[in-house]
Amino acid sequence: MVRYQAQRAPDTVLRGRLRELANERRRCGYRRLFVLLRREGEPSGINRIYREEGLTVRKRKARRKAVGTRAPILVEARPNARWSLDFVHDQFAGGQRFRVLNVVDDVTRECLAAIPDTSISGRRVARELSAVIERRGKPGMIVSDNGTELTSNAILRWCSEHRIEWHYIAPGKPMQNGFVESFNGRMRDELLNETMFRNLAHARAVIAAWAADYNTERPHSALDYQTPADYARALTTAIARPAARDESSARRAIANPAPNGVNNNRAPVATG
Repeated sequence: MVRYQAQRAPDTVLRGRLRELANERRRCGYRRLFVLLRREGEPSGINRIYREEGLTVRKRKARRKAVGTRAPILVEARPNARWSLDFVHDQFAGGQRFRVLNVVDDVTRECLAAIPDTSISGRRVARELSAVIERRGKPGMIVSDNGTELTSNAILRWCSEHRIEWHYIAPGKPMQNGFVESFNGRMRDELLNETMFRNLAHARAVIAAWAADYNTERPHSALDYQTPADYARALTTAIARPAARDESSARRAIANPAPNGVNNNRAPVATG
């Protein structure tokens, strides 16, 4: 019998580079790896090679998702329109626990701050937010849960002094703070679960490097696989040229729909 024998090139170089990227970014699937290869000038697809090399990302057991009626929260499409913040926890190799304060721009998806420490009080949160404002500008709104550090007198006083609206989500509804919750999930999946931190100094160095890579190198699927930094620059340029700006999308809904029962009250002002 006569059969056709494929004359396809062995793709040795491409396979090697693909394995290198997959080892560097073990929680990235073929779409993000393909985006990274295209940046290096590789035009061909990698789906077949990705499967043949056995690089499929192992899926972790998903949590049950809440089901309910949702209502949209409208946010203007510009940087600093709304920030969200939350804590994520981990531990060192010796067993001591630490936490990371994450601050995210909900529109550009940039990580504005990722501060690890063994203890972070309300006063520390206020100082870190002031530092972010000094280098980036004041946000239109900040969203958080009802943790004790975030409802402390230090935070209430800071909001009053800086005249910033602080929005608290409804208790037991973390997806009303979905942007930073999604960021926390990416950090845990790609960094915290993959790294054994020796001490606080090691954690600070590794987390700072990961946050910089997240902003400037890692493709973000919600931004059409742009990096958050590139998307922020493009958005700033579009806002600077209002004549060429599409007014129909100038105030489009950026936030994911939030469940009913959202707390629309402004943060109370501390007394005494």
